[in-house]
Amino acid sequence: MVEQTKVPQIRFKWFSDEWEEKIFGDLLPITSAARVHKNEWTKFGVPFFRSSDVVANYKGNENAKAFISFELYKELTGKIGRVEKGDILVTGGGSIGIPYLVNSDDPLYFKDADLLWLKVRENTNSHYLYTYFSSQLFRRYLKSISHIGTIAHYTVEQAKSTPIGIPGNIDEQFKIGTYFQKLGEMIELHQRKHEKLVTLKKAMLKQMFPQNGATTPEIRFKGFPEPWVEKKLGECAKFSKGQGYSKGDLVVSGSPIVLYGRLYTNYQTEISEVDTFVLEKIGSVRSTGKEVIVPSSGETAEDIARASAIVKAGLLLGGDLNIILPASNIDSCFLALTISNGTPRKNLERRAQGKTVVHIRNSDLEAVEVRYPLMEEQKKIGTYFRQLEELIEQHGTQLTKLKQIKNASLEKMFV
Repeated sequence: MVEQTKVPQIRFKWFSDEWEEKIFGDLLPITSAARVHKNEWTKFGVPFFRSSDVVANYKGNENAKAFISFELYKELTGKIGRVEKGDILVTGGGSIGIPYLVNSDDPLYFKDADLLWLKVRENTNSHYLYTYFSSQLFRRYLKSISHIGTIAHYTVEQAKSTPIGIPGNIDEQFKIGTYFQKLGEMIELHQRKHEKLVTLKKAMLKQMFPQNGATTPEIRFKGFPEPWVEKKLGECAKFSKGQGYSKGDLVVSGSPIVLYGRLYTNYQTEISEVDTFVLEKIGSVRSTGKEVIVPSSGETAEDIARASAIVKAGLLLGGDLNIILPASNIDSCFLALTISNGTPRKNLERRAQGKTVVHIRNSDLEAVEVRYPLMEEQKKIGTYFRQLEELIEQHGTQLTKLKQIKNASLEKMFV
């Protein structure tokens, strides 16, 4: 049998030496902290990290902070030393094996047993080691030493005996660590932008449509002082239903069809792509691009109300959809938005009937009262939200691609 060489599938240029197989204990000191009792925690002072803090940081979430006094910190670090920039804390309880890279020399202490302390030395790059904890190799190793799928603790001794493939050349470690550091920064940047845009959309949907019986919204585009008109939806639209299809009608390729479900709506304003297909029946209903669809049933009334949308022309419309064709003085995109987010949403939720599954009929929709401004203002509102959703989708797509690149790189850049 030919022995496999210890080199990764993907590698930076100018590096050709085989990697070394080590264990963590050969590379750096690994220890834990001196005991701190909960009654010694304070409301401010030196940050006191627990496994929940590390996991929250790793996922990009916030966590309620804990602290200890500076006096206690000085006493404890006088015995075991202080955590320094470049060191790594790793969760030893709960969600085990999650790393935290210490990025400054500011005072920091941590809970014993909850976290392991890896004192990174000059022969090991901190970012390389931090990234290794996210690699498939390490995660598989954790699983291999688990009991019934998971282990309750990842101990100091287990950490010391954990294998790691590592390039002997510190420059190659640096290259790999820096690559994943930059990739992580890009992911975080797009994540923040995506979250801000989603938050902005949610806020503007409330402020740009009348709420709680108001006749005009809080925020309007300049140049539109006219009051909004109120009418029942039945006075300004025509109604119909889609064509019924069953699960047995679904095919791998055929005519694309919109069937109700979060998979297709995702509370978006316009549905342009679906991944469900059928062989078209006689009498099928095909979108012209002007209709507004509202699900005829759902798990909750809120699900139904929030899922109103317009559909790209040419897609088939399923029988589980109520179809609204607005009059010429009402913009389809605006109507879909106001049904999902304005006063009509509350009216719709009240009219939905059912226990395990709730239903809404076209006759219920006809009775819903809607408020709308002049067409020019409607179009501005619709355009604003469609552009906002395009930005959200762009950042979401880029975020997905970057995460896929990271996962593929983690699999192929370590041995």
